[in-house]
Amino acid sequence: MLQPKKTKFRKQQKGRMKGNASRGHQLAFGSFGIKTMQEAWITGRQIEAARQAVTRYMKREGQLWIRIFPDKPVTKKPAEVRMGKGKGAPEYFVARVTPGRIMFEAEGVPLAVAKEAMRLAAQKLPVKTRFVVRRDYTEEIV
Repeated sequence: MLQPKKTKFRKQQKGRMKGNASRGHQLAFGSFGIKTMQEAWITGRQIEAARQAVTRYMKREGQLWIRIFPDKPVTKKPAEVRMGKGKGAPEYFVARVTPGRIMFEAEGVPLAVAKEAMRLAAQKLPVKTRFVVRRDYTEEIV
């Protein structure tokens, strides 16, 4: 499960998410990717589930890049505990994503394989996504 090795502060405030992604909104490494169309918190477990779905379908061919990292701690109080007495302990980590953010990129597989692999990954994520292809991509005939 993805999480930071060390953080400066154990707990964080919720914060607000508004606007579109101003960074990480273009393909940087691969020819194919999935871009989010909504804002959300994506947990480390969801990212890992999506990664496994992609690598299984691509049969470990090609290359995969994960462009998001869960660095925000989410706290939770134990079940059946009364209100008050401070904030709960960190339970898991999330990555904040805003519309337009590229979450996964792939390279080294045919277009059809990449499209299906990214569709399987998108099923594991709690946001609407769009499949994107590099503008200068051409299918090589081998």
